[in-house]
Amino acid sequence: MPNALWIAHVNVLDAEKLAAYASAATPVIAAHGGVFLARGGAYEQLEGSDHTRNVVAQFPSLQAAHDCYYSDGYQAAIKLGEGGFQRSLMIVETID
Repeated sequence: MPNALWIAHVNVLDAEKLAAYASAATPVIAAHGGVFLARGGAYEQLEGSDHTRNVVAQFPSLQAAHDCYYSDGYQAAIKLGEGGFQRSLMIVETID
């Protein structure tokens, strides 16, 4: 079964709210088998719109990534971060 990736492109608006979200979201992501591959490190924007932060997390399956996002814990983390960031987030299945 292929893994799945969360790919997020983020613009940080309030670092404290982002930190509160990240603190709450990280254990929820881990509980669903998520592992961060990239989390705000250096990057080079080659095409498209630039973002202040980029995040990639790997999950054991598309379903695990989906379940994590819609879990009560993750939705609570999102509420903690409201107003702290704008982002686009997608789930992408990897090639097996």
